Amino acid sequence: MIQAAPRIIAVLALAATTTVTGASVAVAAPAAPAVEPAAPAVTTAPAESTPTATTTSSIKGWARMYFPAPGNDVQITVDAHSEFTQESPSIPTRSWGTFRIYHGVDEPGKPHQENWGELEVDCLTTGGPTATVTGILVRTTPGGPWEDLVKRRVRMGVSFYVAGKGAGPSRIGLSGATLKGEPPLTRCMAPAPDAPVTKGGYTLKDKRPLD
Repeated sequence: MIQAAPRIIAVLALAATTTVTGASVAVAAPAAPAVEPAAPAVTTAPAESTPTATTTSSIKGWARMYFPAPGNDVQITVDAHSEFTQESPSIPTRSWGTFRIYHGVDEPGKPHQENWGELEVDCLTTGGPTATVTGILVRTTPGGPWEDLVKRRVRMGVSFYVAGKGAGPSRIGLSGATLKGEPPLTRCMAPAPDAPVTKGGYTLKDKRPLD
């Protein structure tokens, strides 16, 4: 996302006969003139295409987010990247990376429980201090509640608001997993980042404008 000019060689020869006193006498043809060397084949180099302007965005980091139920520990780790072009300035032409959701639960009188899932990024979009990431669940806690979701290759989404200095807490939003029979989550979609970050943080690099 060439043609060579054909080479033509022409060779000319002359032959002649004459009649002397009623007898046909063969006369040797004069030596053929030297054949002019054929012109060398001309190869047309392909026109250099103008490279498509691209820009990239990324979000990296780890944070613990607020959860309204006591004893719940929810953490999000992300390393996501995307590339955009002039033809597709809003929806990335490609995205890559991973993100991880961890949920631990401590309840009185019960053993500690935890569940985690690792997702392969299939979309990252950014705008100013915000980012939305979606991915396909590929690994989870062995024997945990998300094993069936890995088999179904369920998509989940997470959104981020990365606050600047003095702009209040950063925030995270989680989609969770769609249930069987429900429409699957669409690429690049996640709920608004509503849960404040209580520890950690993220580094967000927004895409630059493409003129």
